[in-house]
Amino acid sequence: MSSSDFALVQGIHDTRDTLREWGRRPARVLIEWGLLSLGITAVLLYAVYVIAKLSDPDPTPFYLPGVHFPAQLEDAGHVLFRNSLVLALHAMACVAGFIAGSSLPHSAANMTGFWRWVHDKAGPLAIAFVVCATTFSLVTQAYVLGGGASTLAAQFDVPVWQLLLALLPHALPELLALFLPLAAWMIASRRGEWHKLLAATFVTVAISFPVLVVSAAIEVFFSPQLLLDLQS
Repeated sequence: MSSSDFALVQGIHDTRDTLREWGRRPARVLIEWGLLSLGITAVLLYAVYVIAKLSDPDPTPFYLPGVHFPAQLEDAGHVLFRNSLVLALHAMACVAGFIAGSSLPHSAANMTGFWRWVHDKAGPLAIAFVVCATTFSLVTQAYVLGGGASTLAAQFDVPVWQLLLALLPHALPELLALFLPLAAWMIASRRGEWHKLLAATFVTVAISFPVLVVSAAIEVFFSPQLLLDLQS
């Protein structure tokens, strides 16, 4: 068996063992992920609020489905597609963490010379890349959402905090779902449990995607009415 085959087999065993372990105490695992995801969400929302307060509104108005024209399923599909890309990025962070922290060390253990050196160095570099990519994602989201909130608040002539409060019914579950894989990655990396991250990828995506579907529907078909109520 080659070193790569051994790493693959070991990864499958680790994932199965992890799923069985979590199946015996699912509530504990989900609560840990959920609380950390909620903390990340709170930090992001605060950053969005601060950026919105400091930003100058864009004079070009937003045209929103359900507000300026009738909402269609296609609009919800567009929201779901956009959020799915972010979820995929955060899920890939889990996969990369598994490869860098678990799979590569297994492969390197059966190598010598130059190729072992390459595998030993590739893991930390991959983890550093994941950290940088995730940080960039969070900063970009805060900047884009903050600028959009500033423009919407001016467009509807309401305070920023009131606008964000009206958007919470879809924004809160949406962000919790998007950050669930990231929370799993942070917990596993802090404990050195890299071998559990492939299982975390499957579980968090399976939980998060249906939540994103519901959140997209709320954003397109329910939240517009809350925005219109702000003007009354």
